[in-house]
Amino acid sequence: MGGSNQSEDSSFLLLGLSEDPAQQRILFWTFLPMYLVTMVGNVLIIVAISSDSRLHTPMYFFLANLSFTDLFFVTNTIPKMLVNLQSQNKAISYAGCLTQLYFLVSLVALDNLILAVMAYDRYVAICRPLRYTTAMSPNVCILLLILCWALSIFYGLIHTILMTRVTFCGSRKIHYIFCEMYVLLRLACSDTQINHTMLIATGCIIFLTPFGLMITSYVWIVRAIVRMPSASNKYKAFSTCASHLAVVSLFYGTLCMVYLQPLHTYSLKDSVATVMYAVVTPMMNPFIYSLRNKDMHGALGRLLRKPFRKST
Repeated sequence: MGGSNQSEDSSFLLLGLSEDPAQQRILFWTFLPMYLVTMVGNVLIIVAISSDSRLHTPMYFFLANLSFTDLFFVTNTIPKMLVNLQSQNKAISYAGCLTQLYFLVSLVALDNLILAVMAYDRYVAICRPLRYTTAMSPNVCILLLILCWALSIFYGLIHTILMTRVTFCGSRKIHYIFCEMYVLLRLACSDTQINHTMLIATGCIIFLTPFGLMITSYVWIVRAIVRMPSASNKYKAFSTCASHLAVVSLFYGTLCMVYLQPLHTYSLKDSVATVMYAVVTPMMNPFIYSLRNKDMHGALGRLLRKPFRKST
């Protein structure tokens, strides 16, 4: 209990990726434009889908929610990081650190689950088209989204509660840009075996199971596309999946580099990988979906032309 009280009464120091003022300025002017682009891009995706009735389909419903999750995700981490890069006071309270950790873990899980549901949507649309309106009805879509939120909230609570049992009695300097799970566990002076075990166990359920479902969905999708007699139909079917495949590859590629490994091997290269999924992936998602998807590209074009039409 003494260690727990000590942890609760103390703060951490988010020192970032570098303590050199010159490098901190470079990092600030690197991450600020990325944050603004991420915010603008994802807001445009949400507004375009909401305002265009042609995009009121299950696929774009989940895409809008994916963009909302990305907005929430970067808002949880990037503003505090930018303030720290410009400030001499880099402290974050114990409660603030755990709050940031909770949203970080929950939103990563939510991103993953929504991507899995989007893969299922594509599977039904291409492989079971006659059942699509029933299998992906508005009520079913809402229930799937509620399930995604419930699982991600529960996942975040598990790891945040377990982190409250960890004692920090040594250095509280975090050489990183936010309160990340593995970084905090490396600062602990109490036994963290249960944290690490639960991280791997729940990660297999929350991440590997949906990933397996995505792989299975795309195996069936590819089989269905190959059997299509028309080349134009094949291209149309594949083009609806291409953006999703690109986002899934980027998301899982960076995530697996960080979390599917022993705690003691965590190093600087994994910090770079975390920056990739925490900053780069949310920024790239709007570009991938707008540039690779004709319907979204058209909706964004119509949305951006509206102000000019009104002025004329």
